[in-house]
Amino acid sequence: MCEPYVKRNKTDAADAEAICEAVVRPTMRFVPIKSVSQQTVLALHRTRALLVRQRTATINALRGLLGEFGLIAGKGTARSEDLRRRLSQADKDTVPDEARQAITSLFEHVDQLRERAETVEAEILTWHKANAASERLAAVPGIGPLTASVLIYTRN
Repeated sequence: MCEPYVKRNKTDAADAEAICEAVVRPTMRFVPIKSVSQQTVLALHRTRALLVRQRTATINALRGLLGEFGLIAGKGTARSEDLRRRLSQADKDTVPDEARQAITSLFEHVDQLRERAETVEAEILTWHKANAASERLAAVPGIGPLTASVLIYTRN
């Protein structure tokens, strides 16, 4: 943290002196402490983002697996239902039962990820509606409730 200010060997006293030196510098920037509510909302946003990334990765894996069997659909999460439909319509010669079971379990995983992301998003919207500044910001064209809440709860 304060390595540029350390003049000699690492000791508690040397560390304390370096911290004191760093704190009085006019160019030192300080990070404000987040409130519990800020930490909560930002944790919800990070959780939702992770779930969405996992869902996208699983859909891409499904697209690749089904492409090996000649079943192709367009890109995007909305097109995953096309893949599911094509799998259900494919005969056993095209997609063997063992592969069909494995692929079906991945579709179930996508459904679970979608449901969990929607649940977290609903929690974020609850926080958004409880914050007047977030609601005002969401009234700006192009800014929705998710963007508004992350902006409001990120700033200090």
